Order: sequence, then structure tokens, then C-alpha cells
Amino acid sequence: MPRTAKDAEAGSVEVRGLTKRYRDVVAVDDLTFTVEPRCVTGFLGPNGAGKTTTLRMLLDLAAPTAGTATINGRSYRELDEPAKVVGAMLDESGAHRGRSGRDHLRIQCAAGGLPRRRADEMLDFVGLARAGRRPYGEYSFGMRQRLGVAQAMLGDPDVLILDEPANGLDPEGIVWMRELLRTFAAEGRTVLVSSHQIAEVEQTVDNLVIINHGRLVAEGSTSEVIAGLRQDPRIRVRVAHPAVLAAALVAAGATVTADPPDSGGALLVTGMPAAGVSALAGSHGGALYELTEERPDLEQTFLHLTRGEATIR
Repeated sequence: MPRTAKDAEAGSVEVRGLTKRYRDVVAVDDLTFTVEPRCVTGFLGPNGAGKTTTLRMLLDLAAPTAGTATINGRSYRELDEPAKVVGAMLDESGAHRGRSGRDHLRIQCAAGGLPRRRADEMLDFVGLARAGRRPYGEYSFGMRQRLGVAQAMLGDPDVLILDEPANGLDPEGIVWMRELLRTFAAEGRTVLVSSHQIAEVEQTVDNLVIINHGRLVAEGSTSEVIAGLRQDPRIRVRVAHPAVLAAALVAAGATVTADPPDSGGALLVTGMPAAGVSALAGSHGGALYELTEERPDLEQTFLHLTRGEATIR
């Protein structure tokens, strides 16, 4: 969506030493990170990692035990016109089941000091123009997600914060969401999006913030985070005599595991470069059917980090 009169680049989102305790439970633990403009930043972590709690504190929906969370250098409650600065969707839009999507957005416009026409403009933008007069109770989950995005964007904000926005969307809707986030960032704005859909995140985001047990475990560009593990590549090899090759690889110091049975008897080798695997395959494996070097992707990196095996700052 092209920007209106607000052409100035948005400021960053900054979290500094943010902590939230619920009695004996530490939901967020001394968390610090920055979300820069002109980027889509993915906010990742397992269930219970503290993502939603962090976003709630950022939007002044929960009070931190310690630390700060600011938008454009100010806390949410200090913003003069918050609807024009921050658009957020942390759950469903909260619309009354008997109220139309259009009327719900008009109420939000009135509450935020926004022109009434924005309700119809945003319904059209998210593909709900025809459904705008239908009761919210008749909306599918995907339609409710779109209405939540429409509500978040009513004020043409500089900062967009979305919690699991692709949930319930069909493939066409997921592509639409991906392009929306990219376009929003390209216009100089700031995007922070949490998601469990790792494959989709990898196609969409520029930067990553990954947390586990309320603490930061990785921050940086997607490529930096993946490369930062410094993991040796994994070699996938298929030969005529896999058992003989496996014994030779282990004797040479490599780690060997078998791929699932339906993979055609492939071996997964780490701790040895591809050239070494190839040489042993030629002398001990018989006919060579496959030799592939596999680098870690975001999903493998995420699992590695959130199992507590590494930390990247």
C-alpha cells in the first residue's frame, strides 16, 4: 500500500533489559533487541518462549517488572496519536459477533481519531469489501485474520506489529500477507512479526530475533543467524554398499546416521568434508548414486538454537 503524506522514515522499536515475572515464573528475562526500519523482522521462539508477553509489554498491555520497551524512542502510553504510529494485531480483532466488520472498523476509527472512510478503504485493501457488511460471527478464521490486519492499518502507522498473522490464511492469503509485509517495510516503515511457520518466515523476513525461555538466543539478518552456528555441512551419500561405507567413515572419524528407510539407503555424514566422503565412497561404497552437501536452513537453525545448544548475539 503506498504511503500517504507521511514520508519520513519510521523510528525503531527498542527493547532494553525487559523482564516480566509472574510470581515464581520468569516469562521474559532481561531481553534486549532492536527492530530497524525498512526491514521485516521475524520474532521467533517455541511456545511459551515469551514472545506474546514481550509484544504485550511493548504495547502497554502488560507492565514490565524491569526494563523498557519503546517505539520511536517513547513508550506506547506516551505516544500522542498511537493509532497513527503503531498498528498491532496480537489476537483476533475483538469485534462483536453480531456487528459487521465495517461497523467494527468504524468504531475503531472513532476511538483513534481517524476518518470514517478508512474503514472502507482498509476493508477493500484486505479483500473484505464484499464481506464488510456481514456479521463478524459469520467470518471464517482467515477472514478474521484479515480484519485484524485491516484494524492494525487503519491509522496508516509507521510501525506494524503482528502476532501469527498468517494463521488461518489459505495459500493465496499467505502470499498476500508476505507481499504486504515486504511492501510496508520497503516504504521505510518498521515491521515486527511473530510466527511459528518457519518456512514462511524464511521467505519473508530480513532480520531475526529468536528467544527461548524468555531470553535472547539470536539476533541479526537471516543469513547471519544461520551462518553464525558455524555448523559443518552435512553430506548425504547413497552407494551400493552403505554398511561398508558407514564403517569406513566412522573409522575415519566421521559421524554417520542413516536416513529414513524410504530414502533409498542414504547415509548422513558430518565431521568430514565432501571430498573425503567422496574418496571413501569410491573405495568402499561400490557404485555411487548420490553425494549432496546440505547446509543448515532456518528450520534446522531454529531447532538447534531453541534446544539450548547455541547462542548467537
